[in-house]
Amino acid sequence: MRASKPYMQIDPDVLERARQIDLLSYLRAYEPTNLVKVKGTTNVYCTAEHDSLKISNGKWYWWSRGFGGYSALDYLMKVKEYGFVEAVEILTGQTMADWKPPPPAVKKDEPKVLLLPPKNKNCDRVAKYLFGRGIDYQLIQECIAEGIIFESADYHNTVFIGKDESGTPKYAACRGTISSFKRDASGSDKRYSFRLLAREPCASVHLFEAAIDLLSYATYLKCEGKDYKAENLLSLSGVYQPKKEIKDSKIPVALTTFLKANPQIKTIFLHLDKDRAGRLCTAALTELLKKDYKIVDEPPPVGKDFNDFLMSYLGIARQKQSRERGDAR
Repeated sequence: MRASKPYMQIDPDVLERARQIDLLSYLRAYEPTNLVKVKGTTNVYCTAEHDSLKISNGKWYWWSRGFGGYSALDYLMKVKEYGFVEAVEILTGQTMADWKPPPPAVKKDEPKVLLLPPKNKNCDRVAKYLFGRGIDYQLIQECIAEGIIFESADYHNTVFIGKDESGTPKYAACRGTISSFKRDASGSDKRYSFRLLAREPCASVHLFEAAIDLLSYATYLKCEGKDYKAENLLSLSGVYQPKKEIKDSKIPVALTTFLKANPQIKTIFLHLDKDRAGRLCTAALTELLKKDYKIVDEPPPVGKDFNDFLMSYLGIARQKQSRERGDAR
């Protein structure tokens, strides 16, 4: 690791300018030989030094090390291992005195690029992990075959994929199989969260916080002799945080996108977690949606979430996940 310079006071305007410099602009201007465009993409880059360090959507992520950032300052400190003062000096030195960050791009003209982690040659660890959480084995294999679940090659995480109407992956949630690691892949579009759609149009949708709870509910339906493929199952890609004033809250974009594409929906089943956050979310969605839809509140009968309930239903003891170390990724 490079030695850090002694602490010194930095002018706030200088520091702000350093923080505004994005990595792609920095590399183009000052390390052009270290910038490589990823084949088959329109605006995804990596570095010649590290081909797993991907740059897109104004962010960068080093997949082989499991960390990333937004700015060139992050890059110089985390990847090049410069101290804070030295990194700021590099970015605001005499050679860059006249450098100005480009105007922010208009978001609608720059579609997000989903950066998926590399796929493992098989999904053995993911299948074992999900089966250990009580998920039906045939359901796991169907999701793998459909390409909406795969195993990452780097850390063997479970990757849950959400696709758009044309079947193109637009969202990816990475979840650890041996730790509590959780992260959405860069460029994920939450309008297209993980889902299992009914084989035939139906007038209801079942809502869950996470993909594992959705799969748990589908497994429960199978155990009860019911056809989960007759239902629309939709995850919210995490906890939904309503505003302090419910009337000021917005409906999660995954749900609004689904409802717009499926105008036949009349009933929404809320299977959200039975904790404070889940109950607040349920109350907010009920208030926001009750004028246009029939809302049915069905939290898990046992445990915090539907996977807790499924494991209790099946008599499976939950495996204690290892606590993740800061340098594990």
